Amino acid sequence: MIYLDNAATTLQKPAAVGNAVRRAIYGLASPGRGGHSFAKKGAETAFKTREAIGELFNVKEPDNIVFCMNATHALNIAIKALVKAGDRVVISGYEHNSVYRPLVAMGAEIAVAASPLFRPYQCIEAFNDAMTWDTSLVVVNQISNVFGYILPVDEIAELCKARGIPFIVDASQSAGHIDIDMVRLGAAFVAMSGHKGLYGPQGTGILIAGELDHLSIKTLMEGGSGSNSRGKTMPDFLPDRLEAGTHNMPGIAGLLEGVRFIKEKGQRKIFEHETRLVTYAGRLLAEIPGVSVYISDRPGCQSGVLSFLIDDMLCEVAAEELSKRGIAVRAGLHCAPLAHETAGTIETGTIRASFSAFNTRDEVRAFAAAVRDIIEKKKGRKEYQNKYNSINNAH
Repeated sequence: MIYLDNAATTLQKPAAVGNAVRRAIYGLASPGRGGHSFAKKGAETAFKTREAIGELFNVKEPDNIVFCMNATHALNIAIKALVKAGDRVVISGYEHNSVYRPLVAMGAEIAVAASPLFRPYQCIEAFNDAMTWDTSLVVVNQISNVFGYILPVDEIAELCKARGIPFIVDASQSAGHIDIDMVRLGAAFVAMSGHKGLYGPQGTGILIAGELDHLSIKTLMEGGSGSNSRGKTMPDFLPDRLEAGTHNMPGIAGLLEGVRFIKEKGQRKIFEHETRLVTYAGRLLAEIPGVSVYISDRPGCQSGVLSFLIDDMLCEVAAEELSKRGIAVRAGLHCAPLAHETAGTIETGTIRASFSAFNTRDEVRAFAAAVRDIIEKKKGRKEYQNKYNSINNAH
């Protein structure tokens, strides 16, 4: 199977990730839950993981790095720490349901700074216009999970700083792909998945807190923290305040190896490899009659994610046909209906191919050949049906 669904989960991981998970299952206990060697090793591994993440994203204080179940968990913490009912929150036109739904649940007034696909200057203008005096928060998706569109987050961050508006960055698709500097951004929170561009196991996510009062951060869960056990409330310091319960030590150990892989391989090299594959795939697909491809005409505006459509074929049917030919992609709305509304694909959805460091040009060629084969067989069936109908009509 050629795996092209890395925007959902990277299944092709460095061998060190799986090895670390296996070792952790039998060798790491939870940090702060004992003075024995297994608990100490767990604490050491957790701290090393925070340090590695901190180096990758320029986080000065490792304790500001909170381990979560996934990016959805992290975004819920971040949003519910800063939003109350009636607050005006500005978001991009490409947000995932992990942002939109918590805002709806909180009763926020949501203003969408909508702008055309792959047009960063218009995106900046849309945010500039949407940030009115009563805006309480800005949330922006750094890379669209549907189209791979790289939004101008640095420029949006500057707009927020100039107005004194806190902002949250959803880095689910950008972490491990493009540079994220926590100090330069100055974000209140940056949330990300561990199982996508960071090559960690599923069930891992990260929330990085900026310079804000930790006690003001509301907790989603309360329970054991391994510290301050006599207190009736969660500790007033990070990461303990937000890490209630047993840690996912196999996941954290695997995530550490994923981050090490990125640092060893080189984040820029990984990104350049993925974008070359997207450009190549986009060119091959565009040459096939009946295929519409959503590809940027501007350098630096698209990551390793590519959406496309096949004329007169449901996306889900096309994805199933590709699966029969050994190609794994995703089809539909990708949990981001707002992005489809913005791009004009809400009625159809898209077929999405997303690449990782482990994909190759040969796989791209096989993928394009499979799309062509689907269309040719579909065309052949249609021609046969037309011929059959004309014979019946003649009789």
